[in-house]
Amino acid sequence: MSPVSGHDRPVSLPQTYLEAAKRGGLHAKCPRCGEAKLFHKWLKPVDECPACHQDWSLQRADDFPPYVAIFVTGHLMAPLLILLALDYKLSAGALFAILIPLAVATMLGILQPAKGAIIAAQWWFGLNGFAKERPLPADGADSP
Repeated sequence: MSPVSGHDRPVSLPQTYLEAAKRGGLHAKCPRCGEAKLFHKWLKPVDECPACHQDWSLQRADDFPPYVAIFVTGHLMAPLLILLALDYKLSAGALFAILIPLAVATMLGILQPAKGAIIAAQWWFGLNGFAKERPLPADGADSP
């Protein structure tokens, strides 16, 4: 990764959006530098990265992370529901006892990574006032 000048020291920017999403979503770290925590509460992002001083108050993830979590959870739960209802012939009470806690746990487990990946997408694509930053080419030449 090529260092890019931050406010006070060089920062290794991610090479691709997937790397930025991995930093923000899977690791809950700053998508820009990958060093500091992105969230200071479970779903509340920090206002500014303490490592690279990126302003995260510009992010507007709003309702999109819950929609992503609901979509993924639904697609994971549907085959399980079909399997349990048809193959094991469980009663409605048994299905609810298994699927409701599992669906809630899945939703809660997906919500923060979804929000981190969406914040990373906003930063990577330069949305909502974020500067669109890209790493310098390895040879140091300016890209077109």
